[in-house]
Amino acid sequence: MKKMIIFDPAMCCSTGVCGPGVNPELLRVATVLNTLKSKGILVERYNLTSNPQIFVDNKTINEILMTKGVNALPVIMVDGKVVKLGGYPTNREFCNLLNIPEEYLKVNIKRPNKCNCKGGCC
Repeated sequence: MKKMIIFDPAMCCSTGVCGPGVNPELLRVATVLNTLKSKGILVERYNLTSNPQIFVDNKTINEILMTKGVNALPVIMVDGKVVKLGGYPTNREFCNLLNIPEEYLKVNIKRPNKCNCKGGCC
């Protein structure tokens, strides 16, 4: 199984999904990571605010920060190699990078068999 690590920019909490104005992209990433976790696929995630030492200890990440600055974050690594800078993977990219089927990230919404709407189905 491939190992993905996400190095996030400085955020108020580990996911950035907090406060009155939630960034929809961070919400999407948190949802993807929770879905992957429920399927037994763990993705490590480090926040510059909460885990600054790993940004120092990881030679590759440290070099990126020294040359490109914090605007290069988030940095996505798979199996020790940088695969994306400055943005989060799309759902399709998550699947390709982790070598998993796209169905893993599809949302299955259960709909009732019968509709109670007047004049046709909702």
